[in-house]
Amino acid sequence: MKLCIPVAENQALNSIVYSHFGSAPLFLLVDSETLAVESLTNHDEHHVHGACNPLKALAGRAVDAVIVGGIGAGAVRGLRQSGIAVYQSPAQTVAEAVAQFYAGELPELDVQHACGGHAAGGGCHH
Repeated sequence: MKLCIPVAENQALNSIVYSHFGSAPLFLLVDSETLAVESLTNHDEHHVHGACNPLKALAGRAVDAVIVGGIGAGAVRGLRQSGIAVYQSPAQTVAEAVAQFYAGELPELDVQHACGGHAAGGGCHH
């Protein structure tokens, strides 16, 4: 399974999870079986607020699930319509988020539980 996690910089599994999917500079693609990590630039980072195109952001890369701290309703809708599951994690690092995913501890997000806006500094406001 290919997991996608937003980050600010690539520090492999020690990367800090970025607070919001759409404005993350990078995504780490993690193979859930081998834990191999690949970095992907967010191809939609500079979109108009509320107009995130998650498939453009992922540049057509095949992923099975996205693990986020926060994400807008439009992005959740776009990912789910494309068959990509969206999970929310309070983890600080990619390694912690992957461990939570394996343990079945992450709730799957739907549009009703997406971010309602941004807090100071661009972080997600829940």
